[in-house]
Amino acid sequence: MAVESRTVLGNALENCRHSLRWACFFSLFINLLMLTPALYMLQVYDRVITTGSEATLLVMTLLVVFFFCIMGALEWVRSRVLVRLGNRFDMQLHDRLHGHMFWRDLNLPGRHGAWPLDDLATLRQALAGGGLLIFFDAVWVPIYLVVLTLFHPWFGGFAAVAGGLLLALVVASEKATRHLLDAASRDQAESRELAASNLRNAEVLHAMGMLGGIRRRWARLHRNYLTKQSQASDRAGLLFSLTRTLRLAAQSLILGLGALLVLKEQITPGMMIAGSLLMGRALAPIDQAIGGWKSVVAARAAYRRLEALFREAPSDEQRMALPAPRGELTIEDMAAGPPSQERPVIRGVNIAIAAGEHVGIIGASAAGKSTLARVLLGIWPARQGSVRLDGADIMQWQREALGPYVGYLPQDIELFEGSVGENIARFDELDADKVVAAARRAGVHEMILHLPEGYDTRLTPNGGALSAGQRQRIGLARALYDDPALVVLDEPNSNLDHQGEQALTTAMRELKREGITLLVISHRTGVLKEVDSLLLMEQGQVRLFGSRERVLAKMAGEAQA
Repeated sequence: MAVESRTVLGNALENCRHSLRWACFFSLFINLLMLTPALYMLQVYDRVITTGSEATLLVMTLLVVFFFCIMGALEWVRSRVLVRLGNRFDMQLHDRLHGHMFWRDLNLPGRHGAWPLDDLATLRQALAGGGLLIFFDAVWVPIYLVVLTLFHPWFGGFAAVAGGLLLALVVASEKATRHLLDAASRDQAESRELAASNLRNAEVLHAMGMLGGIRRRWARLHRNYLTKQSQASDRAGLLFSLTRTLRLAAQSLILGLGALLVLKEQITPGMMIAGSLLMGRALAPIDQAIGGWKSVVAARAAYRRLEALFREAPSDEQRMALPAPRGELTIEDMAAGPPSQERPVIRGVNIAIAAGEHVGIIGASAAGKSTLARVLLGIWPARQGSVRLDGADIMQWQREALGPYVGYLPQDIELFEGSVGENIARFDELDADKVVAAARRAGVHEMILHLPEGYDTRLTPNGGALSAGQRQRIGLARALYDDPALVVLDEPNSNLDHQGEQALTTAMRELKREGITLLVISHRTGVLKEVDSLLLMEQGQVRLFGSRERVLAKMAGEAQA
């Protein structure tokens, strides 16, 4: 796994090698044609002016125009190749990156956000834009220096020294600003995530007058970002001024050097002008590096972050498909907890649930009920022991293959942007019959019909204008969509009125007739009348587990004692 994760970005680039070769091929001829202005000036000063031949000037001018047209066409084609190269690179990675982002949010603590998608866009733009061209053109700097040296060794030496000084300033600029820019980038990402989180909770902030305190917290992060960004910009601005002054001075001084050599009759006037043009071309990649250095640095940082993400996430190796599950659960000496906590929340769990059995999970708050549900579904991995579905460890199942056989209704109902029907269908191919069947099974069909556009009613990410109870009932329909073998409901009646509770009870009876395994976490006793067994959690351990009557009798006896 480690070898693959270290090379995932390299493999994507390797698959783009054919396009890179074509871009290099076009760059070869483009840079050769870049010699055209210098050679044209050389011939104009040394041949046309000295001979006074208008015909020679006409022919040379026509050739130069032709070569410029060819160069423009090649640059246009190279640009198209690089754009498609960037798109191909993105297409190879975005699906896997999307999956790794979800893995990270499930398994690693902290606010993460969607920055990997921004990093992928940064890399794509670097491949499709000027970042890659800097390296293509830099290869030709020695060639231009050789041509300058052929004109006169002083030309070559002068250009080499000027280029070396400019390159040193570029490197110094990068070292002086790297850490500040990285820190500023982290502060900016943190302030952006905080702002997004605050917007999601705008009602609470407004109702309780918390906006001022939250704004001050965000402003502190934003000021840190601005301060570090300004410090980095100040340093970069100083070095940029130095490089600009040095570059302009070098381009002027080489003309003076050329004039001196002409006076000494060591070169011709045409060589003087051509040498100035060639030195400008030799310094062009360094100019590009100065102008595009921030994008190069950003692309390098994005590459490192993405490589680290791919390295820490598990590989996407394909597992052999398993038969459709029946819903039998076996938990063997299991200990588990949220990935953000070192100590397990639940431990020593040993229970067996038969296919089609209905189990109610009860206990005080923070007893570990929701943690148990997440581990049973494979959302969080067990730190010890195992959870087996039909004999296979839950983590061995391909999630895409297992998902249709699992229904889950969490405490916090999340409906996604789209129609009611799409939410119930889990954004898979929309099958109207299955959607309506799931809604009827959840007792929510009539309620949906009374929405403004029925099943086509558009929802915002927070559910739009739906009440908490309506969101919960639509979430229940989503959990019961198609033919699940295992359904886990976490506080499914926390927001339901009497009618909603009756619909939930009816749905549980229907699941019982269909032989679907059901686990229900609830503090309300109404829905627990329909379960076969009860599981009492206490301080992260199973206190009691057995038939509903036996567990209730045991609890009643302990209460009387």
